[in-house]
Amino acid sequence: MYSQYYGKILFMENINKFYQILTASYLRYIIISGGAFFLFYIWKKGYFHRFKIQKAFPKPKAISTEIKYSLLTTLIFSLVIYSFLFTELRSYTKLYENFGEHSIGYFIFSILLIIFIHDTYFYWTHRLMHWKKIFPYIHHIHHKSHNPTPLAAFSFHPLEAIVEVGILPIILFTIPVYKVALIIFGLYMVLMNVMGHFGYELFSKNFLNNPFTKWMNTSTHHNMHHHYSKGNYGLYFNIWDSLMGTNHKNYAKYFNKAVENRDTKLAIKNEMIQPEIGGSY
Repeated sequence: MYSQYYGKILFMENINKFYQILTASYLRYIIISGGAFFLFYIWKKGYFHRFKIQKAFPKPKAISTEIKYSLLTTLIFSLVIYSFLFTELRSYTKLYENFGEHSIGYFIFSILLIIFIHDTYFYWTHRLMHWKKIFPYIHHIHHKSHNPTPLAAFSFHPLEAIVEVGILPIILFTIPVYKVALIIFGLYMVLMNVMGHFGYELFSKNFLNNPFTKWMNTSTHHNMHHHYSKGNYGLYFNIWDSLMGTNHKNYAKYFNKAVENRDTKLAIKNEMIQPEIGGSY
């Protein structure tokens, strides 16, 4: 009798933990992806239009598809996260609770290492999913967004969602990681994923010429991937695309054109609102 009662309590605790993860994940998507969409695609749509990479706006059907699959992906992510954090699987991971087990330096290093591992994992799994024998069955869902919005950040086929979240066990089973490091990584992942599907180019014209920033990806980089359905496979960095020669051949030209068009329109607008010098009173 007691064991049954205890089992029910434990079951309810586990259900509550899953719902907490799911709620936090949905809120993260709504706040970051939904917030960016509301600001740039609804509220300030006209003001920011000059920043738009593809000047046309996606149709409502495409946007609803992005939301539907992103919500499904978030559910799958939450199930996997729960499995590795709150079931017997956790005992096999290298996740540690006590911050003092490792130095602050290691804590920072572990976040950077996780980001690099994920970027590598994403690049190669992404290229694999573009293989013509796989693409029509899995990755084609994500490419329904030819002109993506921030809401497409997690618009994946369920099988692709499982591939994407596969980075979690790789991290947890290979390197010691503090739980806060995972939270920071998760936020960084979402922010960069939203930026890739942003549809607007906000970086300066010198971004690709700077020896430091040129290794970072831009909204234009991933937008071209969606538009042409090939090349530009990287997530955070332009390292693997550069090494493997998979950058779209017109990437720099496309980026510069987007920035020049934006800055020209901005200059014209500023000139129009400048008060006249002199004149009669």
